[in-house]
Amino acid sequence: MIDLKNLSLLVDHISQEKGLSKERVFEMVEQSLAAAYKKEYGKKGQVVKAKLDPKSGRLEFWQIKAVVTDEMIYSEEELEELKAKQDVRTEEDEIPSEDKKVRFNPERHLMLKEAKKIKKDAKPGDELELKLDAKIEYGRIAAQTAKQVILQKIREAERETILSEFKSKEGELISGVVQRIEGNMVLIDLGKTLGVLPREEQVPGEFYRPGLRLKFYCVQVADTPRGPQILLSRAYPKLISKLFELEVPEILGGGVEIKALAREPGSRSKVAVASKAEGVDAVGSMVGQRGTRVSAVINELGGEKIDIIEWSENPQDFIANSLSPAKVLEVVVEPRNKAQAIVPEDQLSLAIGRDGQNVRLAAKLTGWKIDVRTPETKASGEEHGQEETEDVKIHS
Repeated sequence: MIDLKNLSLLVDHISQEKGLSKERVFEMVEQSLAAAYKKEYGKKGQVVKAKLDPKSGRLEFWQIKAVVTDEMIYSEEELEELKAKQDVRTEEDEIPSEDKKVRFNPERHLMLKEAKKIKKDAKPGDELELKLDAKIEYGRIAAQTAKQVILQKIREAERETILSEFKSKEGELISGVVQRIEGNMVLIDLGKTLGVLPREEQVPGEFYRPGLRLKFYCVQVADTPRGPQILLSRAYPKLISKLFELEVPEILGGGVEIKALAREPGSRSKVAVASKAEGVDAVGSMVGQRGTRVSAVINELGGEKIDIIEWSENPQDFIANSLSPAKVLEVVVEPRNKAQAIVPEDQLSLAIGRDGQNVRLAAKLTGWKIDVRTPETKASGEEHGQEETEDVKIHS
């Protein structure tokens, strides 16, 4: 008989420490006992199952055999051919199916005729449980086998739990603490596991020191041979929209919608918003009273500048708004998604921004190729000091 008191304490301890259900841990205990039985008393090729009664402590063992017919197993001639081709299946593969034959193993298989003597309605493919003599004495090797099995099962269960939990967090914010830096990668402690912040997902100029708590965008959760890999980002544009969702209740409530976002991580971002409910000021909701909401996002991003602009279905209005904080006199829409933005002479440098950043972000935000001009260059058609980027032409 099993000492149920100590077993119950063991199951409770593992369940709490690893975050697994007691039923799952109890199954692991049964699987480890079956492995110990097979090691000590079983034969090669056997499939052993253990059943432990949690109330009485009674332990029983069964041998599992698959019911097969002649059509489901290789004949002697076929085995000779396979042997010649060096294609003889291993024991682990010897599970019959409709499209796969197996080598007959008396410890794993039972012919249909014999199976019917045990169970009248037995059918090919069924699994029969044949009771084995219960044993309570186990040697050191069997005990070590049981320990290895339960540790392996716990690791597998932890892996499945972590994968399932974080898979649901793809595309969401995750809070974590910088644990250590390995080369170009930063490893983030997420509680149950570690996340990876690769070089390309880091913000230029942002310093990551151990113990620093930050919010990250969960880009991808993948199952790898080394366990679940959680790819995090601080540079992903959607990090900003997710941060605003935490600060602006109107977004989750449906009153405000983020329509577009352009970002140069660590430097500046532009966010276009629209009101979806009457009487709701979209820009004001994002900024918050005395700028508290946008300031909270800026602080989380380490001081990155954020421009909140009003989105419009009218291209001229949208392009004019996107060049904020510069004032735009006129926007001339041209074919092939090109547009001229006419700004006062004293607003030209503001519209362009340092190194062309403001107009470059405006182009990314709107999807239009923007040509910034003053009234003088528009009237004369002259081009002075032209600078080109992928989506931007700047005239001064």
